[in-house]
Amino acid sequence: MAAAAVTEGQLYRDLAPDMKARDRRLRVTKVGETRAELVVEHDLAGLTGKATHASLVRLRSSSFELIEDATDDDPQYPALLAAISEVHRRDATPADYARAALHVVREISQ
Repeated sequence: MAAAAVTEGQLYRDLAPDMKARDRRLRVTKVGETRAELVVEHDLAGLTGKATHASLVRLRSSSFELIEDATDDDPQYPALLAAISEVHRRDATPADYARAALHVVREISQ
């Protein structure tokens, strides 16, 4: 199975041993010939908003997990993502995420 192409807007989780516990997530801001420019969007133990880069080969490897593809165009998706991001923390439970999502679904339905 071929690895997915790296495109602007994708969100990756860094699975490096020293980053996995930090739940570090990187958003692709620009794709070049051999590497992508990224911005740290979430990091439980570090700075967000920091610019960095990674090789395209490494992004497509098991060192990173694609968790959000830029091609998702469901109109409810941004609202659900914002609600889930709002409750995300180290000790968040599945019920916290479910309540956040349910609140959005109910708001959209009204």
